[in-house]
Amino acid sequence: MSSETSPEYATEGLELDLRWWAAANYLTVGQIYLQSNPLLREPLTVADIKPRLLGHWGTSPGLSAIYTVLNRVIRETDSDWLYVTGPGHGGPALVANAWLEGTYSEVYPHVGDDAEGMRRLFRQFSSPGGVPSHVSVQTPGSIHEGGELGYALIHAAGAAFDHPDLMVACVIGDGEAETGPLAASWRLPYFLNPRRDGAVLPILHLNGYKIAGPTELGRTSDEDVGAFLRSQGWEPVFVEGDDPRQVFPALHEAMRSGHAHIRELQQSARARGGPSEAVRHSWPMVVLRTPKGWTGPKVVDGHQVEGTNLAHQVPLAGLADNPEHLRMLEEWMRSYHPEEQFDGDGRLVPELRALAPAGDRRMSATPYANGGRLREELPLPDTAKYEVSLDAPGRVWFENTKSSGEFLRDIYAATTSSDGGGSFRLFCPDETASNRLQAVFEVTDRCLMTPPRPTDMQVGPDGRVMEVLSEHLCQGWLEGFTLTGRHGVFATYEAFAMISASMAVQHTKWLQHAQTLPWRASVSSLNVLLTSTCWRNDHNGFSHQGPGFIDALLPLAPGVVRVWLPPDANTALSMMDHCLRSTDHVNLIVVDKQPHLQYLTLEQANRHCAAGAGIWQWASTAQAGEVPHVVLACAGDVPTQEALAAAELLAEHVPDLKVRFVNVVDLMALLPENDHPHGYSESQFEGLFTADQHVVFAFHGYARAVHQLIHGRSHPGRFHVRGFSEQGTTTTPFDMVVLNRMSRFHLAKEALRRASVRPAGWDRLLRLCDDRLAEHEVYVREHLKDLPDIATWTWSGLPG
Repeated sequence: MSSETSPEYATEGLELDLRWWAAANYLTVGQIYLQSNPLLREPLTVADIKPRLLGHWGTSPGLSAIYTVLNRVIRETDSDWLYVTGPGHGGPALVANAWLEGTYSEVYPHVGDDAEGMRRLFRQFSSPGGVPSHVSVQTPGSIHEGGELGYALIHAAGAAFDHPDLMVACVIGDGEAETGPLAASWRLPYFLNPRRDGAVLPILHLNGYKIAGPTELGRTSDEDVGAFLRSQGWEPVFVEGDDPRQVFPALHEAMRSGHAHIRELQQSARARGGPSEAVRHSWPMVVLRTPKGWTGPKVVDGHQVEGTNLAHQVPLAGLADNPEHLRMLEEWMRSYHPEEQFDGDGRLVPELRALAPAGDRRMSATPYANGGRLREELPLPDTAKYEVSLDAPGRVWFENTKSSGEFLRDIYAATTSSDGGGSFRLFCPDETASNRLQAVFEVTDRCLMTPPRPTDMQVGPDGRVMEVLSEHLCQGWLEGFTLTGRHGVFATYEAFAMISASMAVQHTKWLQHAQTLPWRASVSSLNVLLTSTCWRNDHNGFSHQGPGFIDALLPLAPGVVRVWLPPDANTALSMMDHCLRSTDHVNLIVVDKQPHLQYLTLEQANRHCAAGAGIWQWASTAQAGEVPHVVLACAGDVPTQEALAAAELLAEHVPDLKVRFVNVVDLMALLPENDHPHGYSESQFEGLFTADQHVVFAFHGYARAVHQLIHGRSHPGRFHVRGFSEQGTTTTPFDMVVLNRMSRFHLAKEALRRASVRPAGWDRLLRLCDDRLAEHEVYVREHLKDLPDIATWTWSGLPG
């Protein structure tokens, strides 16, 4: 449907906006094709063309049209907007608009705002040493690259939460709309609170085609598209056509009315006072149908291009061998009349430069897209008040995540403002209480914008715990939240973190490149807590048993990734405190929720975590400084318990065997110092593991991870790792470690096999281990539980 617009826009503003749009389109085409002659002051020649033509034209004119109209709305309403670009292949369009606004030259002074700057802008695009073709971290105004599709509306939502004055324009391509994460993200109205949050204005851009074929929604009627969107809580306005003089006024009116509707919802909610109204509001959005490759070549070599998938990338190729294509390119570029949009020096003419909003109101300069400018330190409480008290190691049972939940509870209390907003949120599938973090519900609820029912528990519109059964939404909301200046934690079952592993990889890549850009201020780290781990999901079964998220992160940027395996509650608490203070990292904490034995006081835990690994002398029969016969190492809570039980067996039955016990909490310490900031020097590494003695290593995850990390160390073949080996089912806790050959008996046998001496009694201990494993096999199947002495085992200390 078309919309009415003001006479002033139709007579004055429209012509200026169409000229800005022409300038943006010109710069977009120039970035894809040209390396010289940026203003076409000379006839175009093959020498002006890049040797490699890369980039994507098809979605770019639509993105620039939206950008152009939004700039006018920003000036008219004096409001803050963030532009999230779902079609990541529209990179040159967003770079073009940032250059037109002047931000690009401010951030990158060597790319000036004149003809030479334009030449450099063109030459750098998708070129070695230049900038990528996506709306990447190098693009001012971006928090979302869009290379891996599906996350645009998720990131936009995370940005809007707790930013009450922010409007987020989120462009969703119809290709992206076919992805699973995007399908889930339409449910945002169930979680967006107009009292404390900003708003997202989705623009579903239907240009009809993907790379090679049509899109589903592009072939769906307005009636059906509208029915679907309304069912999710949106009020769509349809704007469509191929005549810019009709589309631009209709789009302007849709944007203005959408902004007015949003402000009305927010003002009403904020004027009520007191708790928020439990209502799932209907939020405005725009469905924009325009041709793919709008204003580009209509027909090439007898094939229609504009409005088809052939416009997706480079509509005119092979220019060096096809003079007609070169002629068509020059005609295409001159159709934007660069001589009218840029002055003699190549600068944007004054009447167009005036269209850009002022200062930080420019979408390419907004601090919301450079969240470190807005970030404030969290008021973290003293961890001492949450310490699990110990008289001796390995005697007390406690749930390893419980004290961290109490810590997060008090962070919520310290950061929630009178209007219900705040700077911290916990994001979790329907597992907050399951993962023993339920203390947070003492100060807040689960967020849901629907009327409550008598059977609801800790559910309400002002709740600030974000629970939804989508790992993509939970993690992506947190990514948007941290990239725009806030703090948080994503907690989930370990096995199902793999659902969003690729998303974590993308975020790591973003942070990696952000660290190389001085103008990007540091943002809060992405903190991922994995619990309900593979070893203690014995009640759920094989589908819930998988530690692969560790492996997904280990190969990534060492300047970004940190992997922590706390053995108990105090080390988990220490790591949570550390991670919430950190910036620019992806922190992975893997610790189980079930009751476990506790080993370290908080003071000891702090020292141990700072060191990353250490010798536990109280569990070692080799004296300090003495070369052991074998090293027994571990990383993770269940592996630590089994390794300690193995150490006790060895000390009792082969007392002449000198065993050194090593616990690793920072997995990256295993890397060489030149490979990671936390990596140990060779002398540090040998100080733990010796230079040449064998190491039996009980590990939380797949054994290959440890072998990958120690590659390059001296004699890495002396490390014998027992970990999760894809053996699992619904069974008992001890049967899980037996199935994966990481039980105390397997570890003790391996230590005897690898030790540099054969101590007296070694053969009797081997037989004992085999007998106990056989006894377990019979007992667990007859009694459906673990042997009593195994189930109730605690550390009794070394003999003598």
